[in-house]
Amino acid sequence: MRQSLLPLCILALAAASADAAQIRGHYIESRTCDVYTGPCFANAEMALAGREAVMAWKVEEGGWNDVALDGLSVGVVLRSERNLGTDGVFPAEPGRIDSVVLVDERATSTQESALLAFVKHSAPKYTENIARVLRVPMTLEIDHATCKARFSAQDIARIETRKLEDFDCICSNELIYYQPLNELLTFKPAYTLTQSFQGRELDSRWTLNNTRSAFLATFRN
Repeated sequence: MRQSLLPLCILALAAASADAAQIRGHYIESRTCDVYTGPCFANAEMALAGREAVMAWKVEEGGWNDVALDGLSVGVVLRSERNLGTDGVFPAEPGRIDSVVLVDERATSTQESALLAFVKHSAPKYTENIARVLRVPMTLEIDHATCKARFSAQDIARIETRKLEDFDCICSNELIYYQPLNELLTFKPAYTLTQSFQGRELDSRWTLNNTRSAFLATFRN
């Protein structure tokens, strides 16, 4: 008996439509400890650093909750009680995490709600205690080939990166010691030229230069 191709065509079209409805784009993250490092350096930092992070997403195509978000960005700055990462043996126990959500000022009120819902879905653990949601001008540019990236949210948060080079290895035993804080499609570590947060909402400000603390990635949900 010959099977009709019509149901298969319908299924294919449905799958294509579902795929087209997904949201995809670029992601950057920088922590206040080296993520690409040797175990000896990581052990030295674990109890002293790595409690803060700056993360940002830029939507290239798609939307959330039936709201188109093409070209818009959203960021999260967070601070925890303890190091955010795991040592590969024991799960991370960062304690309470407080955060600030940065929303692209170009977003409409409907898009702002959708971006907030998207970031809560993407980073639920880090958005349980949101101190404030700020609308700011935002820029996120990533060249994945060269690992050159720039994120800025007015004068509140900033990240700039470059490619990790051979001379960035100190002990020749470096590896990706910590994983990114979110589920991502692809990612690679990068060298952070500068990372800063100058807001007042987390009772902490910081500026770190020249660390091996960033991830550049793509996402798709």
